[in-house]
Amino acid sequence: MSEDWSKGWYRDEGPRAPRPASSGGSGADSGKTASYSGWGSAAPAGNEWPEQPPARSRRGGLGGLGGFGGGAGPSGWRRWARPKRIAIIVAALLLILVVTGVGVYYDLNSKLSRAAVLVPTSATTAGTNWLITGSDGRGGLTAAQEDQMALGRNITGARSDTIMVLHLPANGGRPSLVSIPRDSYVPIPGHGHNKINAAFAFGGPKLLIQTVQNVTGLRIDHYMGIGFDGLVNVVNDVGGVNMCLPAAMKDPKAGLNLKKGCQTLSGKQALAFVRTRSFANGDLQREQDQRTFLKALLSKMTSTGNMINPFSSIPAASGAASALTVDSGTQLYQLLSVADGLRNPVTAVVPFGGYASTAAGSVVVWDKTRALEMFGDLANDRPLPKSLVSGTSIEGTA
Repeated sequence: MSEDWSKGWYRDEGPRAPRPASSGGSGADSGKTASYSGWGSAAPAGNEWPEQPPARSRRGGLGGLGGFGGGAGPSGWRRWARPKRIAIIVAALLLILVVTGVGVYYDLNSKLSRAAVLVPTSATTAGTNWLITGSDGRGGLTAAQEDQMALGRNITGARSDTIMVLHLPANGGRPSLVSIPRDSYVPIPGHGHNKINAAFAFGGPKLLIQTVQNVTGLRIDHYMGIGFDGLVNVVNDVGGVNMCLPAAMKDPKAGLNLKKGCQTLSGKQALAFVRTRSFANGDLQREQDQRTFLKALLSKMTSTGNMINPFSSIPAASGAASALTVDSGTQLYQLLSVADGLRNPVTAVVPFGGYASTAAGSVVVWDKTRALEMFGDLANDRPLPKSLVSGTSIEGTA
């Protein structure tokens, strides 16, 4: 090895000028540059150190691997892998939420009490009609609870204190919620004329549905009912329902004693509120109060604060599902359309022409002409005339 190479390759010296070619070189090698396969360039001439490959850059990566966005070495790979790890974590969380959501849905869906209550009919109706009832059934309540809620003793069976038809138009129009006075005097199949709520007492939801279909001409597609105990539990599960009263409401018979102004009603107070008939127009005002309360309850259950809090929304939904009785074909997702339809419906009461005394007691007599006009509009997805639309104002009690 030459002395010049032994010094120059490790010392920080400038490049040496190439040595002139010897005129006495051997013939084959004279004046030629041999290929130096190590770097693919010409062989070093004289004592010149061969040209080196470019130094690795921390940002340049390993040749083509620098394109992974992280550069060479562990730090570059970490920068490349970091967004991938975040994406994997997000995907895993989404998967957990989806699986949990599906599990909760099927759990709630299984808690619905279903019954074969729908009755075949030749009536054709546009859209979808739900019959919604609130009964005075006391199943699940102890004698002490009945006394606490002023429900009375030794009352057997169940009557439908609340009867409403919710019409969801097929054309996507605004839903309509029509209250049917419980004392409406109508023909009940197999039982002659009586108050319409007697149909529930005689034959449960199935006979009530048959009666409603006969007198309205509407096809009832779905049924949803709730009893006293179910209402109390649902209200308590959501933490109470906010109501604003323009006047105080007191009714010892219903166990009601509410002050004027905005307040949160407990389950017991809510039950008393929807039961009281201590008004000048009795049951008709109660129907308005029931619609107002139902809207307030659903607003609370579907509020953003409640929905994003699983510790509140899941127990509330579970309590509601357990408290409801629906027809055998109803699924949980269909109840969501009911909740949405009850947010801001057009509200009305079946037109009536006065009261009458019968063997069944004091009853409400429908204005048949206007009533048939109302149900005809619903059957054909037409908006209800303004003259038939009623409000949901709340009055104080004596």
